[in-house]
Parts: sequence; structure tokens; C-alpha cells
Amino acid sequence: MPFDLSLGTSAALAIALLGAAFVRGYSGFGFSAIFIAFAALLTNPLPLIPVVFACEMMMTGFQARGIRGQIDWRRVIPLLVGAAVALPFAVSIVLSVGDETVRMVISAIILTLSLVLLSGWTLQRIIGPIGHAGVGVISGVCNSAGVGGLPVAAFLSAQPMQAPQFRATMIVFLTGLDMMTLPLMWHGGLVSGDTVRAAALAFPILGLGVWLGGRQFLAASPLTFRRFAVFLLLILSALGLLRPMMT
Repeated sequence: MPFDLSLGTSAALAIALLGAAFVRGYSGFGFSAIFIAFAALLTNPLPLIPVVFACEMMMTGFQARGIRGQIDWRRVIPLLVGAAVALPFAVSIVLSVGDETVRMVISAIILTLSLVLLSGWTLQRIIGPIGHAGVGVISGVCNSAGVGGLPVAAFLSAQPMQAPQFRATMIVFLTGLDMMTLPLMWHGGLVSGDTVRAAALAFPILGLGVWLGGRQFLAASPLTFRRFAVFLLLILSALGLLRPMMT
């Protein structure tokens, strides 16, 4: 198995992969954070982060046809510009000091914001390109630890966006973010033949999970979708804080 994983560990990771892909198919985000949090309970998650990014891009291929026309490029472009500024520095820092502290700080921030969103609070005005670029910078820092989608999902959840637009925008942003991050991780020595083999093994599982999640999304009401997104942020941030106590 890739990364010298045992058969039992590989099976458990495959189940987690299916569940995380379902969430991605439904909400457009959360895949990386869910899978990495689970993987950290069984093995060192750092070598798996490039695999997760490759999986994110493959899932976009599955979803591309269904999100055309829903993508808010006025948000995506400044978010990606901000992330591009931060990523080279953030990846080098995480590769040198580890991702645990970074992930805990991110989780604490997202947990606080999730509790605020749970109260029903939303931003009442439209945020411009500069604000989106600023959040993109934060996302770039976070993506060095594999959770770059969480601050953007929290930021967009606080704005008056339709569910299909939110989902499509998150999917495209995460794809662009991962496309920028993977070469940096390759340069840092984290991408190997095992990365390619693991991504190939994941392909059919991802397809099934995304398909099931997409079917669920089509049946969901806008209110149900927003509640799911906020609760997902809450759960993922809590997992990020609890993980060091469980390992």
C-alpha cells in the first residue's frame, strides 16, 4: 500500500475518504479538513496532504458540469490572488516547523466565527475585492496545513449568497488553491510516487462520494444547506482543537 500503510489503516482511510467526498459533493468544502483530521488519528497526515489536494482537483472534474453558471468569479479571483501572495511563505514555514500549532490557531478562529454564525448573524453589506483578497491571504496560510477552505467557507457563509452559488464558488476556489499549493509541496519534497498511487486508488471512491453528495444537495432547501455549512464548520474546528489530545 502507498506510504507503507497497513491494510487495516488503508481500509479505514478509504471509509473516511468516502464520507469526506460525500460532504464535498453536498457542500463544496470540508473534504480536506475531515479527511486530514481522521488520518491524523491513524498516521502522520503530512504526506497525505498532497494526496488530498489531488483528490480535490479530481472531484472538481466530477462536479464541473453541474456548477457552470453558478460560479461567482468576482469573489474567486481576488480570493486566489490573496492566497497566491501568502502560499510560498506559509508552506515553507509549515514544512520547517510542522502544522499542528497552525492548525490549532486556525481551528480556534473558525470555532469562534462558527458560533457567531450559528446565532444567525450575517454581513449586511457586500464585501469588495480587497476584503476577499485579505481573506485569500488567510486561506493561503491555512492551506499550508491542509485547511485553506475553512476561513473562506466561514467568510462566504456570513454573506447573503444562494446555496448553488456558494457551493460552486467554493469548489472552484479550492481547485485553484490546491493547484497553486501542490507544486510548492512538490518542491518541498512531499510529492512522490506514493502520492500518485494513493490518488489513483482514491479515484473511484471519490466519484461515488461526490455523486451521492450531489444528489443530496439537489434535495436540500437553502436554509438546510446554510445550517449544514455552519454546523460543519463548527464540527471541523472542534476536531482541529481536540486532535492533539487524541493522538
